[in-house]
Amino acid sequence: MQDGELARRGLALLGCGKMGSAMLAGWLARGLPAGSVRVQDPNPSDWLKAQGVHINEGFGDAPAVVLIAVKPQVMGEALPALKALPKGGTLFVSVAAGIPMATYEAHLSTVPIVRAMPNTPAAVGKGITAIVGNRASSAAHLDLAEALLRAVGEVVRLESEAQMDAVTGVSGSGPAYVFHMIECLAAAGEAEGLAPDLALALARATVAGAGALAMETGEDPAQLRRNVTSPNGTTQAGLAVLMDADKGLPPLMHATVAAATRRSKELANG
Repeated sequence: MQDGELARRGLALLGCGKMGSAMLAGWLARGLPAGSVRVQDPNPSDWLKAQGVHINEGFGDAPAVVLIAVKPQVMGEALPALKALPKGGTLFVSVAAGIPMATYEAHLSTVPIVRAMPNTPAAVGKGITAIVGNRASSAAHLDLAEALLRAVGEVVRLESEAQMDAVTGVSGSGPAYVFHMIECLAAAGEAEGLAPDLALALARATVAGAGALAMETGEDPAQLRRNVTSPNGTTQAGLAVLMDADKGLPPLMHATVAAATRRSKELANG
């Protein structure tokens, strides 16, 4: 990032909350000069002010990338500012949840737009982001968007924007499901006599460690589950409840993801 077109033409970041800050930290760590970054944010954090980037000084002249990271509810205020921006060769990347590319196209006309759905583990560089481009986006535009978003974790490409609602239901909202699982596992430990602090420490480390094992080995999760499950043992007894086809985790998780996906579609449709 230090010597390329991004450093030369600059990157503009519209909104710099938790997600925007996580991405900016990743870009700076990878060598993007602070002087090449322009941030528009009405309430810049102390951390942002200390980074040496341009803050609330405009977008510059035709930056290589404009990354939109404002909350969906204030998008109506943000888009007019983008409409006045010179767009010669600028790639627009949006990480705003629930805003379809057609909304940007209505304001920005025919420009390359990449819509992205990251998730909150991006804050520690462990996120996963799904991306999809509009018809004006070339392979090079998608490559550039992917390179930027890899600063905060993995990146996958979608075949169509229609998949974004299901992505939202799985990985966008998914961290909250896992956090609640930690809560429930800890509460169950308390119910069996463990002290609250101990139960929470065990639950948190177990979920984090199991996730790391699944990622680092790349093994099928079903096989990893079988590796822990001895015949007629304690794990099998617990899984008999958790895997119940009628009352266990499978139908509950299906209903959970379906509800989140459905809500994503509702938000996109206004």
